[in-house]
Amino acid sequence: MRRLALIPLAVAAVLLPYGLDRYAIHVVDVAIVFALLGIGLGLVMGVAGQVNLAQIAFFGIGAYACAILTTRAGLGFWVAAALAVLVAVAVGLVVAIPALRVQSHYLGIVTLGLALAFINWITNTPEAGGSEGISDLPVPPMFGIDLTSEHLFYYLEIVVFAIGLAFALFVVASPLGRRMRAMRDDSLAAGALGADIPLLRVTAFVLSGLYGGLAGVLYAGLIRYVAPETFSVANMFLLLAMVIIGGRQSILGCVAGAVALSLLREVLADFSVYAQLGYGTVVVLMVVFAPTGLAGLPRLLRARLSRHRSGERAELRPFTPDDPAPVQGGGDMLEVRGVSMRFKGLRALEEVSLTVPAGQIRGVVGPNGSGKTTLFNIVSGFYVATAGRVLLEGDDVGGVAPYRLARRGVARTFQNLRLFGDLTVRENLLVALDHTRTAWTWRYVALPHAVVRHDRALRDQAARLLDRYGLTAFADAQPRSLPYGIQRRIEIARAMALSPRLLLLDEPAAGLNGEEVLRLAEMVRSLRASGVTIVIIEHNMGLVMSLCDQVTVLSGGRVIADGLPGEVAVLPEVVEAYLGEPAYLSDDNEDAPEAAR
Repeated sequence: MRRLALIPLAVAAVLLPYGLDRYAIHVVDVAIVFALLGIGLGLVMGVAGQVNLAQIAFFGIGAYACAILTTRAGLGFWVAAALAVLVAVAVGLVVAIPALRVQSHYLGIVTLGLALAFINWITNTPEAGGSEGISDLPVPPMFGIDLTSEHLFYYLEIVVFAIGLAFALFVVASPLGRRMRAMRDDSLAAGALGADIPLLRVTAFVLSGLYGGLAGVLYAGLIRYVAPETFSVANMFLLLAMVIIGGRQSILGCVAGAVALSLLREVLADFSVYAQLGYGTVVVLMVVFAPTGLAGLPRLLRARLSRHRSGERAELRPFTPDDPAPVQGGGDMLEVRGVSMRFKGLRALEEVSLTVPAGQIRGVVGPNGSGKTTLFNIVSGFYVATAGRVLLEGDDVGGVAPYRLARRGVARTFQNLRLFGDLTVRENLLVALDHTRTAWTWRYVALPHAVVRHDRALRDQAARLLDRYGLTAFADAQPRSLPYGIQRRIEIARAMALSPRLLLLDEPAAGLNGEEVLRLAEMVRSLRASGVTIVIIEHNMGLVMSLCDQVTVLSGGRVIADGLPGEVAVLPEVVEAYLGEPAYLSDDNEDAPEAAR
């Protein structure tokens, strides 16, 4: 049905020039150029979550490179155009380097500085024509078609735009796009699920440079004149307004915003000062009241309706355990040797050592500030220990990036839920199920059919995983719309989508009621029976004592006890650490106090 709906749009696009005069078709041609720019900015900002104020510079680089190569170097237009796009992509790669070090408004300042540096360069460099720009660019040759006619140039633009839009929509719906959206929502959680965050950031800026370069080449061929005022900061913020108003998380919204504001700018040409004030006001209102733009309004309404309906009709089904699987090898899965961690003057861990045999459920408990989560962050690669070693099945993995550890079979949950709020439950699982490596990325351009086939296989796996964890009824809901207990189960299901050998659970029972805690205990035992080694940090001492094979107690960043649950619970040093009585920590006391983090 969606493909059939494209037919009227295609017919309208083909017939559009026949109803427009020369001025009107020029406005439409420029709007298409800005639509391409909007796609590029939407991919890097809306989809990947990277603040980019250099998009207008990519646009200018494409246009100026094409102009210089044709007028100064004497190259043919299409050869120059291809090289100009490559130059814009290369600059996008360079601009991505700061994104590996800084984020948020700091990245915005850096990219804005790069845009200002480009504007300064073209204004003051003789090769770029200075403030006068470069004129008399050659007409792009096209099989004898006279592209001096803007009516005919429109058809060239619309073909390039259609291909660019289709590719962008394909990327967003593909595993690569899901990983980029996951990075936007929570880069730490995405890294823990195997997403190569540095590569994703670079990819986003490369795509942004690609679309900027294409727009610049089309603009140079259309106008056949480039000058600094076209690539000003004012136009950068106009482009930003287009994307924010249209909806930065929607490629179609970015296109609609770019086209609408391009046309509106021409209508308000005689009131430019008031128009810019109006754009700014609308952007502020959008950021405050509708951060996903006009394109996101229907989604917000659907989310509210689905939340209401899911609360009435959907029901969490029981977890379906896997068949037991023997633990392979029988050696030590995790070994922590003398690990210390200091944050400037603060000692978080001091000479911590523990060994977790394969197939064991190990509990890690301790009072507030004892260093339990810091230990998890070291084991999962978020921190690099100040001293000591971390061994995974005998291999030293200290300092290994989280996404590499995830691919080696280490999965974790977080004390505070870190689900991807703007992705559905199914998409949360799909992010974790995609185990493709960095070298696989080239297939998105060269072998898109292989990407589609791979995505279908992932969706089949996700369907089985949803069924196993009783989440099928919530597959298309956003996690934030679901009850807390269901969100906890989603996070465990997502971690298990990695097919881990070692699962780190950080306070999984926090916020759960008594029945949900019992279900959690059954689930954890089943996961261990399927061959997964589990280390669990937990407040609920009753759960720890009944579930864990062995318990390690931390206090003040040190291990003060390590042994069987019943033996550890009555040790004087453990009782003192909790500031309680031995009876509180006994097996048969159901009112055992919660162990603080």
